[in-house]
Amino acid sequence: MLTDDARALLATGPVCDSCLGRPFADRSFGLTNAERGRALRTTAAMEDDEDFEPVDPEECWVCEGYCGTFDAIAETIVDALEGIEFDTYQVGTQVPPLVEENERLLREDADLDPEAGESIKRETNREVGRRVGATTGAEVGFERPDVLAVVDLEGFDPFDVLAGGDVTSHAIDLQVNPAFVYGRYRKLERDVPQTEWPCRECGGSGVQLGDAGEEPCDYCGGSGYMYETSVEQTVRPHVVDAMDGEEGTFHGAGREDVDARMLGEGRPFVLEVKRPRKRDPDPAALEREINEAAEGSVEVEGLRLATYEMVERVKEHDASKHYRADVAFADPIDEDDFEDALETLDGATVEQDTPQRVDHRRASLTRERTVHAIEGELREPTRAEVRVHGEGGLYIKELVSSDDGRTEPSLAGLLDTGAEVTALDVTGVEGEDEPFELEAYFRDDPRAEDENEDAVEATD
Repeated sequence: MLTDDARALLATGPVCDSCLGRPFADRSFGLTNAERGRALRTTAAMEDDEDFEPVDPEECWVCEGYCGTFDAIAETIVDALEGIEFDTYQVGTQVPPLVEENERLLREDADLDPEAGESIKRETNREVGRRVGATTGAEVGFERPDVLAVVDLEGFDPFDVLAGGDVTSHAIDLQVNPAFVYGRYRKLERDVPQTEWPCRECGGSGVQLGDAGEEPCDYCGGSGYMYETSVEQTVRPHVVDAMDGEEGTFHGAGREDVDARMLGEGRPFVLEVKRPRKRDPDPAALEREINEAAEGSVEVEGLRLATYEMVERVKEHDASKHYRADVAFADPIDEDDFEDALETLDGATVEQDTPQRVDHRRASLTRERTVHAIEGELREPTRAEVRVHGEGGLYIKELVSSDDGRTEPSLAGLLDTGAEVTALDVTGVEGEDEPFELEAYFRDDPRAEDENEDAVEATD
């Protein structure tokens, strides 16, 4: 009988309503454990014709007062969240080992299943979380909430709280998860890297040790960087500031060479903002702000608020690339030979050893990559324009030059002369099987076409 089990629990000593109801948490959906416990206590007293004797949490030998602090814990969490925008949240709890042991002994002494009902940890998560949600209007997020509040019950004295004190703020570990902004960037000038590039000589400090002590680094001119700016340095400060975050990390869908432009519809990227206090900036206004500040060197478009899964999609999604290259030949080339070479490469699978120019930072491997399509025009006997649509990871400069035979076949190899890319543009980055931009990866609604056009016009 249910009441017999309740009597066995009551016989262990003073037990509050929450601790009495918790072993029966799987009974009668819609009740709190405190309501279950009070109902059982009332029923047992009536059946036994005994006086009803409630037990306050501060008298409970099981929870030692903690079940009476749910309101105070929630208030402290809400105070800690002041000024932070969030739509989803979750509460976690660290329970003192002694209380966990008391829970085990309660069931053991009453001859109940050790796993009966639920734990005080789970009850605290739910009860505190319910109060936080009711106050803030946010929803519980089980997979990846915007904010996570972890309560350390040992971080405060429950008896002080029950006597009118507060739960100390150091008992709450508030974790604000990153926010993400997706977009595409165009790099309209050469010699602009995608991400910041610290000086290799001074390690990014901007100083070196001279005869008179520290002085500006000769190699970088004291800037600490190999290049004056980067796409990351152009985009990051504006996004971090708009979200009132602490720092930002740039994630790109691959990267182009420093001396290559990124044109067309741009390259997908995600800017991850750490500990944001705001999560709902105006993407169109942010886009205009970035483009105005970049003064034509970099442009962004299609900014949208994204989910954390978009980072993995941008970094791992299979993509093909479109390129336009100016090519110089060591010897004059016959136009028919040029066309024959392009025909051979069109649709070909090439083998590429890791290029010499990057083998100091990448594993030495032989990769097979497909040339989806290639075409071009011989502008002069020693100069051509070549356009390539290639599988992701295809090295275009080496497809042209052969990299001393490390790429086979190659344009240089087929023409039996030296060939070099003198200017390279990436003109398109697109998903192999489906686009990067699927609605499941965004937190906001699609921007209207006229809004996007207005944002672009504002940068012209």
